[in-house]
Amino acid sequence: MQSRNLKEWAVMSIGSMDRRGFLGLSAAGALTAQYVPKQSDRPEALVGEEPGFQSMFDDKTLAGWEGDPKYWRVVDGVMTGEIRPDTVIRSNTFIIWQGGEPEDFELKVEFRITAAGNSGINYRSVIVPDKVTPENRFAMRGYQCDIDGKNAYTGNNYEEKGRLFLAQRGEVTRVTGVAKPVILSKIGEREGLGRVVTEGWNAVHLIARGNALSHIVNGQLMSMVVDDDPARPRKGKIGVQVHVGPPMVVEYRNWRIRLL
Repeated sequence: MQSRNLKEWAVMSIGSMDRRGFLGLSAAGALTAQYVPKQSDRPEALVGEEPGFQSMFDDKTLAGWEGDPKYWRVVDGVMTGEIRPDTVIRSNTFIIWQGGEPEDFELKVEFRITAAGNSGINYRSVIVPDKVTPENRFAMRGYQCDIDGKNAYTGNNYEEKGRLFLAQRGEVTRVTGVAKPVILSKIGEREGLGRVVTEGWNAVHLIARGNALSHIVNGQLMSMVVDDDPARPRKGKIGVQVHVGPPMVVEYRNWRIRLL
């Protein structure tokens, strides 16, 4: 294309963009221009929050979430799941985010759980019938970042009502769907990584990108799954669980998500 025609095409193309598209193009150009790699550069720790995350929880109500109010409520700005002696359950139940069914995303949230508690964060999940408790409308199947008060499972990738243990804490695995998951590498020992988890508030960071699924707790990678199963879930709902077992309390706060 001749130089004059190229300039005319560029002007016409920009002119046909809406303001949002133009600003996006400008921002992309600005970001590209800001960083020129140098040989001396090394990866560095993130300072502050990365841009693009959106809140999932208003800290006041359960608006935008759906679950059984017998088990879920907001207490002092915190999403709280509780099983009492008079509400012990026979099958797991969830509170489910109504904001979409994301495919590739990052999710950040903080949790705190009692010693006897068992919970988990489900993603790329679907609602399924509950054969044990037919009136339970909030049973889910899908990937789960496991969480438990005894800290035996926290950080695992467990597919609820599906392929079960995909990766334990400390493992990078490959899943094919035709055999047991294979350990590709070890991040660390399960017991040692478990000491990263505290009895207080803990920060979870989930990254689901294509067939790579990473579970990070308090800045430490706990497990990673490379899911090569052709039948793997590509997108789905997000929810959190109260699990069958003794009375317990689990709390979640600072929910945010960024689509990739």
